[in-house]
Amino acid sequence: MEYNPIIDELLSAWEETYKKGQLTFWVFLALKEGNKCMEQIKEFVERMSQGTMTCEEQSLYRNLRKFQHLEIIAYDSRRVSKGPDRKYYYLTPMGNELFKRFAKRNILLFTNESIINLLNK
Repeated sequence: MEYNPIIDELLSAWEETYKKGQLTFWVFLALKEGNKCMEQIKEFVERMSQGTMTCEEQSLYRNLRKFQHLEIIAYDSRRVSKGPDRKYYYLTPMGNELFKRFAKRNILLFTNESIINLLNK
């Protein structure tokens, strides 16, 4: 197929919309791996998404605060050698259950052989 700039433009617009809804998934996935400070969550998201996802610190803090308020994410404070204590975030039992159900309903369905065959077609 020959190069079509309209397809590139449409793809970029679709990806931007898609990414806006992905931050919560990536944050939960990072915390599923283990307790992390904000910088480690940011690094995890960028590394594991192979650079397709980036997150600004302000967006990440806003996301974490929202889920703290809902008691889905919590944190422990730890002393560091310089500066204020550092917050290490983790999924609460309710957060783990929420993520498990979300993944089953929205992510793991992509492991269905019929869907894989269509994606590879």
